[in-house]
Amino acid sequence: MKTVSTFKRISALTAIAGLSLGLSACSSTENTADEDTKTVTIAVTESFTLPDELIEKFEKDTGYDLVLSAAGDGATVLNQLVLAKDNPTVDGVFGLSSFKFVKAVDEGVLEPYTSAALPESAAPYDFDEHVTPIDIGAVCVNADNQWFEANGVAIPQTLDDLAASENAKLLVIENPVESETGFAFLAALASAKEEEGAISYLNSLLDGGTRVDASWTDAYYTDFSGADGKGEYPLVLSYSSSPAEAEGATSVIESTCTHYTEYAAVVKGAANPEGAKAFIDFLLSDDVQAAFPEAMYMYPINSEIELPDAWAQWASLPESALQYEPRVVASDSDHWLKAWTDLYESR
Repeated sequence: MKTVSTFKRISALTAIAGLSLGLSACSSTENTADEDTKTVTIAVTESFTLPDELIEKFEKDTGYDLVLSAAGDGATVLNQLVLAKDNPTVDGVFGLSSFKFVKAVDEGVLEPYTSAALPESAAPYDFDEHVTPIDIGAVCVNADNQWFEANGVAIPQTLDDLAASENAKLLVIENPVESETGFAFLAALASAKEEEGAISYLNSLLDGGTRVDASWTDAYYTDFSGADGKGEYPLVLSYSSSPAEAEGATSVIESTCTHYTEYAAVVKGAANPEGAKAFIDFLLSDDVQAAFPEAMYMYPINSEIELPDAWAQWASLPESALQYEPRVVASDSDHWLKAWTDLYESR
């Protein structure tokens, strides 16, 4: 079980960093890469982390020296790929989400490649020939079970329940302009209720007293009562994996959940596309897939991988979720965000 401080570090999707991390192991005596392309550089989100022994295994097995270029969240990574479109500085990318990969495809920054190692369980998730789905997450409203029990109040079970005046004032969410967690919720609402209905619903939440924070870290660790007992809000927009960290003290309101996928891809014009393909295949290996829950608080795309005990008990991937179309999100998200901003700033 990871410590709270580690959970904060790997789950805060809005942090921005411009550093590049060079991870290299002992040189392999059987280098399978050409001398000019022995390094493979991958753009990743800041939340990307794997055990050192897995990185070392990749380098030993392939002969590539791995360089990870970390750059904030998926939106930041995408922006950097677009800016470097005519002179790419990386060979591959990991961390483009369901909400971002369509734009990457449309911008022409990706080279077609879908790994042959992709498991059958990836079939239901939206992707095309340019990207390979690697892991899955779910954004959900979490409840502080102890607070509701102590106060003799029933945990809301539906979106309509959540917007009721007695519940809206108990909820803290994230601003979709600043937080991918908040944006996932907005995208799901806009798809389920269409834009006008989504904005009307969010207006109801705000009228009822729902708090809006800039980041997931602020919402979960400062304002949510279920993280350390000090916050004032017993409902928070978080992840379906969060109850594993809380060891069952919190729970997920499944009707509010939104699945999202993280993808890896080869960058168009890469100096070492074969190295990028090898890294994508590596991400689908059983050892790496099994590491995702505790390393990055994400579910493996391979459903045959056994989850840690705490996940199996308290944080299984929700079976049902609010649906959305990635291409619709890509085309309409700017408009949704403007409508939200107009609503929020007018208050």
